[in-house]
Amino acid sequence: MPRINVYAIYSLWLREMIRFFRLKSRVFGSLAPPFFFLAFLGFGFRSAAMPAIPEDIDYISFLAPGIIGMTLLFSSTFGGLSMLWDREFGFLREIMVAPVSRLSIVIGRTAGGVTTAVMQGLIILVPGIVMGLKISGLAGFLLSLVFMVLIATTFNSLGLAFASRMKDMSGFSLIMNFMVFPLFLLSGALFPISNLPTWLRSLSYLDPLTYGVDGLRGSLVGVNAFPLALDLAILAACCAGALGLGAYLFEISDVE
Repeated sequence: MPRINVYAIYSLWLREMIRFFRLKSRVFGSLAPPFFFLAFLGFGFRSAAMPAIPEDIDYISFLAPGIIGMTLLFSSTFGGLSMLWDREFGFLREIMVAPVSRLSIVIGRTAGGVTTAVMQGLIILVPGIVMGLKISGLAGFLLSLVFMVLIATTFNSLGLAFASRMKDMSGFSLIMNFMVFPLFLLSGALFPISNLPTWLRSLSYLDPLTYGVDGLRGSLVGVNAFPLALDLAILAACCAGALGLGAYLFEISDVE
C-alpha cells in the first residue's frame, strides 16, 4: 500500500485553489454557459407544460439542479486539461519524481479539482434561487453537497484517467467534448428521462450523471425518479470505480 503524504496532498490542493482564484477569466468562462442555459431555458420554457414534471414544480426549479450537474460535469472532466498543461511545461515530471507516492499526487489533484467544481456548482445555485428555485430545506441542501462531491469526484477522475493516457491537449478536448455532451443530454438535466424513447432511456440508466442529477433534484426540490438511496449507492459505486481507474492509469503513466 503506497504511503499517503498529507503535506503533498495539501500542497497540490492549495495550488489548484490559487490557480482557480487567480484565473478569473477561466472562472467566468466556465460559469457563463451554465448561467445562460439556466436563464434562457428556464424563462423560455417556464410557462410550457412538460410531461412528467409535477404541476406544483415550475421548470426553473426542475432545471436548476440539472444545470448544477452540468457545471460539475464540465468543470470536473476538463480538469484533466490542467494535467496536460503541467506535462507540457515540465511541472508534472517534477512532482512525479518527487519522493512522494503517486497516489498522494492523485488525491491532491483530485481534491483540488473537486473543490473548485463544487464551488462553481454552488455559485450557479445562487442565480437559481434568485430566479425562483425553492430549496426543500437545510437537510436537502446538505445532501445535495454530498451528491455534488460524488459527481465532481467521478468525472474529475475520468478526466485524469484520459489525461494520463494522452499528451495532446487538442485531442483531449475533442475526446472530452465527444464524451460529456452525450452524458449531459442523457442525464435528464433538461427534461425528465421518462420522456425519452425506450432505447434512449436504457442508455440514460448507464449514465452516472443521471443518478447525480436525480439525486440533486430530489435533495434540493423533492422531485426524483429513483429513490435517493439508490441514486447515492450507484453514484458512490461509479465514483469509487472512476477514482480507482484514474489512480491506476496515473500510476502506470510515464513522466516524459
